[in-house]
Amino acid sequence: MAHIKLLNEELPGIVGLLNYSPATAQPLLLLAETLLRGPSTLTSGEREIIAASVSYRNQCHFCHTSHAAAAAAHLNAGVGLIDEIKAGLPNTDVSDKLRALLNIAHQVQGSGKNVKETDIKAARDLGATDKEIHDTVLIAAAFCMYNRYVDGLGTWAPAENEAYMEMGKQLAHIGYGKS
Repeated sequence: MAHIKLLNEELPGIVGLLNYSPATAQPLLLLAETLLRGPSTLTSGEREIIAASVSYRNQCHFCHTSHAAAAAAHLNAGVGLIDEIKAGLPNTDVSDKLRALLNIAHQVQGSGKNVKETDIKAARDLGATDKEIHDTVLIAAAFCMYNRYVDGLGTWAPAENEAYMEMGKQLAHIGYGKS
């Protein structure tokens, strides 16, 4: 049960919170749509991996699992990608550039001040553009906010990874705030 009385207690995670407050839902959904599905040289799948990885490190089960499921939908991967992201993608073929960007995102997750010039240089040396570095930092920072919103209000989340796969498909193929 959430820390506040939601309009629909059956809606999990951020879904219940967005339903509770449409005025704040609109800009939050627009930000997610822009960051994760808007024009970018990073694929939507890569951006969802960044969001899911940061969410996992923030211990936000709902956000991690829903965005990992969206990454799986974008990448035509199975439910196993959810746990693979938790493990740091040891068995998933991703670019060295994405791994360097994930390192930056992980530094931001701890504190923005943890990002060092050596982290930026490593990403640039692997082909990351300033825009990709910018977007990675913004995705990481935004998901720290989303994670704290979801967990700070004590929302509930399904435990099983499989419960998120349909939501992941909807996020990947329909988007955020669209029906």
